[in-house]
Amino acid sequence: MAKQKNVWVCSECGQKQSKWAGQCSSCNQWNTFHEELEMASIPRRFEAQLSHVSKPIKLHEIKRNETPRIQTGIRECDRLFGGGIVPGSLTLIGGDPGIGKSTLMLQLSCALAQQGLLVLYVCGEESVEQTSLRAERLGIHTENLYLLCETNFSLIKSHIDQINPNVLIVDSIQIVYKSEISSAPGSVSQVRETTTEFMHLAKGRNIATFLIGHVTKSGEIAGPRVLEHLVDTVLYFEGDKQHQYRMIRVVKNRFGPTDEIAMFQMKQSGLIEVPNPSEIFLEERMKGMIGSVIIPTLEGSRPILIEVQALVTDTVFSAPSRRCTGLDQNRLALLLAVLEKRMGYQMHKCDVFVSVAGGLRILEPAIDLGILLAAASSMRNLLVDPDTIVIGEVGLGGEVRSVPRAESRLKEAIHMGFSRCIIPKRDAKGISENILKKINLLEVEFVEEAIDALLK
Repeated sequence: MAKQKNVWVCSECGQKQSKWAGQCSSCNQWNTFHEELEMASIPRRFEAQLSHVSKPIKLHEIKRNETPRIQTGIRECDRLFGGGIVPGSLTLIGGDPGIGKSTLMLQLSCALAQQGLLVLYVCGEESVEQTSLRAERLGIHTENLYLLCETNFSLIKSHIDQINPNVLIVDSIQIVYKSEISSAPGSVSQVRETTTEFMHLAKGRNIATFLIGHVTKSGEIAGPRVLEHLVDTVLYFEGDKQHQYRMIRVVKNRFGPTDEIAMFQMKQSGLIEVPNPSEIFLEERMKGMIGSVIIPTLEGSRPILIEVQALVTDTVFSAPSRRCTGLDQNRLALLLAVLEKRMGYQMHKCDVFVSVAGGLRILEPAIDLGILLAAASSMRNLLVDPDTIVIGEVGLGGEVRSVPRAESRLKEAIHMGFSRCIIPKRDAKGISENILKKINLLEVEFVEEAIDALLK
């Protein structure tokens, strides 16, 4: 019998120590240590680990073959994965409860099973009957999809040995446990150990594995941070459950680009692809709206046109409000300070509310100038030209800085019918003549120039 000992484990980074501490010395987070029992010596720790011994290989002797891909038939998913699913890859999918993680995985299972691949769906949180009812609602009928209601890893592995699937889906990783570990399912030790086991299964048997992960109230995937380091790809669901649109963002991808985004529409029949998000975000736009500015943002390799709305009103309190949706609140406060310093607007006497229409969250600095113009438009009660888009990052001195891939943003704006663009002077130098014939560019160097040009 192996000897047991008590250890304190950080729930954020997995740091172990013999005594409790208020702050973790590794990740500097407070009140994250939990007491667990640890097996001091185990003859063989991982059940799924292969017994072969690896050896070092010279760099020039390695055969570089093109990474094989499995096409899902869902174009948005194939683009997220970088051209298709890689056999043997390990993917983690996170998101709020009820946002559509299980629905997407069932649709993905159907698309892969219809190609002749064997898919094993481990539905640990629901019974087989519940999952089959959802599959019936989604119109899924295939013989190559197996459902398994089990949470013990040893039993899951035995079924994998019998079926030998091409694709494995685990819903969710926080519910799977190993009986050798005394802590409860979902704890740091259980999540770390079971994820490592699934990694050995995926790499050793060339099984494309998907793990669905719970999220905390702050929006991060529950469990230690090492969970995201173990997997090859991390996908996050974004959006509000009250809205019908869902955004999936790639946070990490070892086989393709990161920060890609795909958009789906939630309907009774499941998640439907949205090939043109710009059209969706602008379809309810009112052209005569004061405080509204259209900005071409860049999400991964895809330019998307979004509408930023601002409302500036006089405050009756000593401390004015600064509220925003879809933006960084600290960045908004900085931009309002620049507007007050450079233009003399008395923003300290006003409540300011800024929102990105459609529920998308934007963090790139290329939307700074558009936010400033929206706030100035509402402050002065003047309309911004509805056929004009705005591009530019704003510095603390009020200068308008260049943004990456300005030409791609302009192409999307031309495609959506816009005829004028406020652009940083440096970015305007590299625009091709073909684009200049289709859209008028107004080059600016400072915030004052852009405000005077649009709000005369």
